[in-house]
This record gives sequence, C-alpha cells and structure tokens, in this order.
Amino acid sequence: MRGPMLSVEEAQQRVLRVFEPLPTERVDILAAVGRVLASDVHADEDLPPHANSAMDGYAVRANETAQAAPESPTRLRIVGDLPAGAVPRQAVTPGTAIRIMTGAPLPPGADAVVRVEDTDQQDGYVRVYVRVDPGNYVRPAGEDVRAGTLALERGTALRPQEIGMLAALGHSRVAVARKPRVAILATGDELISLDEPLTIGKIRNSNSYSNAAQVIQHGGEPLLLGIARDTTEALTGKLKAGLKEDVDLVLTSGGVSVGDFDLVKEVLATEGEIDFWRVRMKPGKPLAFGHLRTCPSQGSGARPVPVLGLPGNPVSVMVSFEIFVRPVLLKMQGARHWERPTVAATLMDDIPHKDDRRHFVRVWLTWQDGEYRAYLTGAQGSGILSSMVKANALAIIPEDWDCAPAGARVRVMRLD
Repeated sequence: MRGPMLSVEEAQQRVLRVFEPLPTERVDILAAVGRVLASDVHADEDLPPHANSAMDGYAVRANETAQAAPESPTRLRIVGDLPAGAVPRQAVTPGTAIRIMTGAPLPPGADAVVRVEDTDQQDGYVRVYVRVDPGNYVRPAGEDVRAGTLALERGTALRPQEIGMLAALGHSRVAVARKPRVAILATGDELISLDEPLTIGKIRNSNSYSNAAQVIQHGGEPLLLGIARDTTEALTGKLKAGLKEDVDLVLTSGGVSVGDFDLVKEVLATEGEIDFWRVRMKPGKPLAFGHLRTCPSQGSGARPVPVLGLPGNPVSVMVSFEIFVRPVLLKMQGARHWERPTVAATLMDDIPHKDDRRHFVRVWLTWQDGEYRAYLTGAQGSGILSSMVKANALAIIPEDWDCAPAGARVRVMRLD
C-alpha cells in the first residue's frame, strides 16, 4: 500500500475538500473569543452615537477663535460644565464657552473643542491662546461606524477588538460555528500515561497533549481516547469508541509508517477507506488520510468520519497538525482564511543536506537591521521537541533545493 507521494498542496486540497462549516450556535460574547463569526453584523446605530469631545477642554464656536494667539488670547465667558455621561442643558452662544470633559456630548452651538492646555481660566472666563477650526478635537457621530453599515464580516476570527466592537454595538450574544469535536488517539506499545513511572523502553504520551492543546488553540474541543496498543483489535476498539462520541474528526499519532506494527493504515482500509498516506514533506511524510464508517446506531449517524493519521515523532505530529489539521478546524468554523502569515527572511544557519521533500525547519524569527532573520532552534530531528519549544516560526525550504546555505532568502511561516 505504497501509493503516490503527494505534494503538500495536493494533500491539503484533498483533506480540505471533505470538510464543510459546522452548524451555528449563539453564545455570550466572552465565550466567543477565538471563535469565528457565523453571520454579518451590521450597525443599528452610529458609533459613536453622538458628536463628543476627544479632549478635556472647552466647547466653543470655532469662528470666535480666529484671532486667538499667545500674545492676544480670545476671552469667553464660561456658562457651564459638561462631564462625560451628562446631557447638555445649555448651548454655546456668541461670546461663551462650556467646560467639557473627554467623551461628553458636544453641546448645541459648539463646533470645536479647545484643549485645556491651550487655555487658562480666571474669574469665570476662559482665555483661548490658539485658533481652532470647526471639528477640532470633536469626534463626529458615526466617525467609527455608521448606522446600517457592515461592522463585522462573517468568517472573522473574534479577537478582543472584535468583542469590543460587538459590545459597543450592543450585542451581548453572537452567532458562531459550534466547536469542532476532535477525537485524539495515540498508538504504540512504548507509550505510557503521564502519571506512570518511566521504565526502560517506555516514553510518555506527549503527542496527545500537544495535539489537544493545538485543537483548543484553534477553536476545537478535544476528546482524548488514550493509548491504543499495537494490535489490530486494540486500535479498532479505541477508534470505534471514539466514533460513538459524535466527533467531527479523528486524529491518531503513530502507526502510519512502514513497520510491522504500523497498523493505522490497515485498520483504516478495513473499517473505512484510505485516501492517501504519504506527503512530500519533512517532517511528516507518513501521514494517512481517510474515513471510518459508522452505523446509524452510533451518535454520528451513518456519516463517515474523517481520520488524519499523523506520524509518531513529536515534532512531526505538531508540524503535520499545522499544515493539515489547523486549516480543517478553521474551515469547519467558517473562517475565510486559514493560511498562516509568511514573510521573507534571511536564513542565518546552514542546512547542508536535504532530500527532495519540502522541509519545514524550526526557527526563531527576529527583525534585525531592516530585515527578518531566521535562526535554527538547534538540531532538527523529528524527535527533538525542544526545537519546537524554541521556535516561533517554520522556515520553508523548497523541494528542489539540495541545501539551504546561510544567507539564503526563504519563506517563513509565523507561528505566533
């Protein structure tokens, strides 16, 4: 079951075309942080709702300051104070001014604000030392968002600033796609749980936790299925148990290479179908994609459930998640874009030898002397998890390069 080795792009396309946006739900806006907006949000009102002062100072008629200067200030009678949140009770008439605080509504008759720093006050009068134009330090109604306009577009990932906009427009709840449910299963006789004592030949199951954290980080809900031992029966039983949990995706780690105990492909072919299992990338070449059949008695109904069989090495599993699983999670949530931002950078260390796969090299990306520079985070073996811990980006070395010398310009995918 060798099959062709797919390019990264073809493998991504074959995975992504299987998934569609999930049904939506309405949640409190603070529960929506990091999730994806499921419908457009239009403003029902102007933001700000009324013209207001951008500074502490004095509301004035701008034309009355036309001759104001440090040596010959304009003198205006103070007829009131207007703190933020107050309703104007007086108008600014010729020869007068109203003391105003930041955010307070502009009173009738005024068309400008003079900063308090450009004035002084004495005996109920304010002396203005600068000329101001109409609109000076005034935030007009609708300056931010006009009533009836599109404020937030469907498919937008909701960051704190979008939550602030929803709050400003009076939305306490918002429609988002429900969280994708992802079953996560590690395979291998060598694995032990985190609280078991470490003995010769055993390693802790870190992959399930790094993958679960990635699922959470990108808006999903992980379901840890534990560890499947290296038998067909154990793996099949764990996978069937996961299907009963009404999941949208199953992730496995390990068991997709060419060894005698690499059983994921075998079980996938028996219990469903396999689409592909090799990708022209490093790390992450042995990656399987297919479906598991379900039966109507299970919570998932009769629909097949997609399965991504990730490699077993800790760096391979995290990089493969970035390239394939992260876009899937975002697409299921209705995101408009799922590509990581990339920049051009200068590689600061040699990569002397390379095969014909696309390499994703762990680097620390920094801005120095007017350019981005990418430093290797140490040894690049697929088992060296510290190379991911130290990285904030992945340098992408093309398939047709046989080496990547220091000084080469490369494309770098930012992870932060």
